[in-house]
Amino acid sequence: MENRVEDIGIKIYTATPQNDQTLYPSSPQSTIITTTEEGGRKRRAMAKGMQKTLSKTSMLVNFLPTGTLLTFEMLLPSVSGDGQCSPVSTLMIHALLGLCTLSCFFFHFTDSFKGPDGKVYYGFVTPKGLAVFRSGLGVEVPKDERYKVGFTDFVHAVMSVMVFTAVAFSDNRVTDCLFPGHVRDMDEVMESLPLMVGIICSGLFLVFPNTRYGIGCMAN
Repeated sequence: MENRVEDIGIKIYTATPQNDQTLYPSSPQSTIITTTEEGGRKRRAMAKGMQKTLSKTSMLVNFLPTGTLLTFEMLLPSVSGDGQCSPVSTLMIHALLGLCTLSCFFFHFTDSFKGPDGKVYYGFVTPKGLAVFRSGLGVEVPKDERYKVGFTDFVHAVMSVMVFTAVAFSDNRVTDCLFPGHVRDMDEVMESLPLMVGIICSGLFLVFPNTRYGIGCMAN
C-alpha cells in the first residue's frame, strides 16, 4: 500500500526562462527592451523640459493681454512650419512677434466705463481723457482724472512687452529659427530670463498697481 502511494506522487517542474538576457545579451528581445527604455527616457526628458518651461512662464501670463497670448499660441504652429526654419517661416515669425508686441503695448492704453444703460464702452486713454472707439454712442464719456494717460501706463506697457518676449523666447520653435547657431546659448539664457522678468515685473506691479479695465487687461 505504501508503494502505491509513492508511485502516484505529483512532480512539479520549474520552467527555465527561454531567453535569458544575461546569457544572450545581444538577443533581439534585449535590443527591443533597450530601445523601449531609451525612448521612454527621451519622452520623460521632453515632458520634464516642457513642464519646466510652463512652470517658469505660467506666473508671467497675468501680465499679458489674454487675446494676444491666445493668438500667438494659435498661429505659431502654422507660422513656424512645424520647426522647419525656412526663410519664409522665419520672416513670418518676425511678423507675428512684431504684431503681438504692438498688441501688448497698445492694449495697456485702453480703458472702459459702464454707461447708464449697463453696457461697457472701451476707449483709448489720452492726455485729455478717454477717447472711445465709436463716436455718437449717445452716452456721456467720464471726464475723471483716472482716464488720462500717465507714467504708470507706459510702465505697464513696457512690462507687458518684456513678459511677452520672455514667454515667446521660451518656445524652441522661436529661438531655433531666430538664433540658429546659438541654441545652447539661448537655452542657458532662458534658464534664468523668465524668472528675472517675473521678479522685476512683480516688483514694478506693486509700485505701480494696475487700475485699468482695458481690452484683455482686467485690473486685479
